[in-house]
Amino acid sequence: MTGNEVTAIRAGWVLSMDPAIGDLRHGHVVIAGDTIRMVSAGEVPPGIPVIDLPEMILLPGFVDTHRHTWQSCIRHGCCDMASSAQYFREILGGIGGRYRPEDVMVGTWLGAVSALEMGTTTLMDWAHVMNTPEHADAAIEGLRAAGIRAIFGYGWPLTEPVSWMDASMRPHPHDIERIRRDVLHSDDGLIGLAMAARGPEMAANGVWQQDLRRARDMDLRSSIHMGAAGRGPRFEAIRQMEEAGLLGPDLTFVHCNTSSDDELRMMADHGVSASLGVQVETVTLAYGDVPIDRLLEVGIRPSLSSDTETKGAGDMFTQMRLALSLYRAQKTNGHSRTRSTPEMLTTRDVLEMATIVGAEANGLADRVGSLTPGKKADLILIRASDLNLVPVTDPVAAVVAAAHPGNIDSVMVGGRFVKRGGQMLDPAIARLRARAAASQAYLYEARA
Repeated sequence: MTGNEVTAIRAGWVLSMDPAIGDLRHGHVVIAGDTIRMVSAGEVPPGIPVIDLPEMILLPGFVDTHRHTWQSCIRHGCCDMASSAQYFREILGGIGGRYRPEDVMVGTWLGAVSALEMGTTTLMDWAHVMNTPEHADAAIEGLRAAGIRAIFGYGWPLTEPVSWMDASMRPHPHDIERIRRDVLHSDDGLIGLAMAARGPEMAANGVWQQDLRRARDMDLRSSIHMGAAGRGPRFEAIRQMEEAGLLGPDLTFVHCNTSSDDELRMMADHGVSASLGVQVETVTLAYGDVPIDRLLEVGIRPSLSSDTETKGAGDMFTQMRLALSLYRAQKTNGHSRTRSTPEMLTTRDVLEMATIVGAEANGLADRVGSLTPGKKADLILIRASDLNLVPVTDPVAAVVAAAHPGNIDSVMVGGRFVKRGGQMLDPAIARLRARAAASQAYLYEARA
């Protein structure tokens, strides 16, 4: 589909994730150019060509709210590390400083393309490897090459890493202003801009406040790692931000594992969103407990994140299933930490975390996250005829409890198919594989 072409996709099940539309059996979505025009269970308007897929489940693409996409060429290299300190020492404190712009571009391209293949149509690219301005340009080039919808989160360099991450006196790199002025001056396109910021757990008093004000001066959202491992009780960073009057709905806090209940209430009071990298948080020693129940207790619906593929999978099916299982374990193991949260987190609740809640946390709920007329045509089609899903009893439960990336038949971003019939459509992917292998070889040689 190109230009202003109008086409309808009719599927066996349409999961709109829009409560005003609901789930439709034998529904269709009419797409005009890059935008959804209609979602209905009625007849397709005459004269509109129809792609008829009666054995498919149609739903909005997944939204990942925190992904270190630049690390994709060294994926799975940290799964057996003994501690989070080892990851920080070897990756952020070591190999990250050796990244060339080429490695950032290829890693970002690979991670974004594989995210698309697995059904993630929007991601927040948390790029804390901005060693030079050329590294920032390379990350954006990788996102554009993939064709994904993204928020480019401009972070900090990993050269002299301690000076950037431990009571840092260094302000956020000023190059973010060049990117805003000359490269991503508008958030209306496929790629927007945010600040991947350092809060009180990393930056010195006076510095983190200045950084947040700069982001707001540029009309940027900020995403901040918060409360992982012992940093939560040690710094009480959310409390510091509340006392400074700097909490607000333009902030997303990632992890919050060891942030206190009082601090989570402060987030809720100021409209701060949360992003949980459930798999990484559960496999990383000493991170702390995943606070799904505690966030829901204060009224925050968390979004989901694949975090880093150095420690786990990059697909949202994994995150959804772990979130569902963890919450139910938290509530039924005989020592629930919360009183007012429901006993049962439903599969629909979790699918919302991976779609519309993620869109809200990325500041894109007016464009993606549900199949709603006027939003962008970012959608995925899952083969309900595959043996692990057929016969479908409940399509929402099928997606959350049983589906996997191999069930994804087609992926569309902005009205354009990037995957069709189970195959990615970009012919450059073969070349990407070779470049990714070369980058990995260089990076592992550099680490050695």
